[in-house]
Amino acid sequence: MVEQKGLVKWAWVAAFLGPSLIGLWVFVVLPILSSFWYAFNDWNLLSPPEFIGTDNFVELAGDDRFWTALGYTLTFIALYVPVVFVLGLALALLLNQKVRGMLVVRAASFLPVVASWVVVSLIWKWLFNPAYGLINYGLGLVGIEGPAWLFDPGTAVAAMVITSVWKDVGYIALLYLGGLQSISNTLYEAAHIDGAGRWQVARFITLPLLTPTMFFVLITLLINYFQMFEQVWLMPMRDSAADRQVEVIVTEVVRNAFSYNRMGYASAMSWVLFALIFAITLVQLRLQKRWVHYETD
Repeated sequence: MVEQKGLVKWAWVAAFLGPSLIGLWVFVVLPILSSFWYAFNDWNLLSPPEFIGTDNFVELAGDDRFWTALGYTLTFIALYVPVVFVLGLALALLLNQKVRGMLVVRAASFLPVVASWVVVSLIWKWLFNPAYGLINYGLGLVGIEGPAWLFDPGTAVAAMVITSVWKDVGYIALLYLGGLQSISNTLYEAAHIDGAGRWQVARFITLPLLTPTMFFVLITLLINYFQMFEQVWLMPMRDSAADRQVEVIVTEVVRNAFSYNRMGYASAMSWVLFALIFAITLVQLRLQKRWVHYETD
């Protein structure tokens, strides 16, 4: 009877987990394993894959378009991450205030986060239009001639950074807000009893105990924006899908896979991107011991 009950138990477990595990294998694990194999093959989606060893990776090392895309990716991250990191914290400090109507402000600040990137990109593409966009119109009111934002690679990157910060700052603020509200009030009460000022409380209590949230935010931002795609695909002006003003790594993957039918080369590029993200994440995990503090430390 005991064995029968055990079998019935595992039968129910298999019945509930089976569909999810099958989906995980078919749509996640199998494509990952397949892409690793295709990275060592020449495959145009029409003829059978032809094994070519590491030729795709060798070609990638000398591909100027890939290095240009990597440069744009790193430039975007270098501009975007510090801005959204600081603005998210500032917004979280504002949202943490206990004043009337703050719930409405919190909800409003999160609305851009749930908006579709397609919608957001099209709205900001209109705002950045050099002829009739509101941004250049506003600059003109103060005597500044606005640039052709999305027609030049340099200003296009700046425009995408502004758009991404506007869309994401509410989400980052929400993460910081959770970190702020998880800090025990007894620490603040003890600090006030000891005569600590506002700056001392922020420096020695709030910021150190917020470092775990900061670490999570930093890791999340780096992983997500090494894989950015939607705003780069939709916003900058281009002559055609294969001739774009700004390219990042993921748009290069898509271009090689679906414009040039070079699925093996695109797979190799994807695995180089994975290796880059993995290496940066490992470095961050090692460095966290130096600056991340927990309440039990």
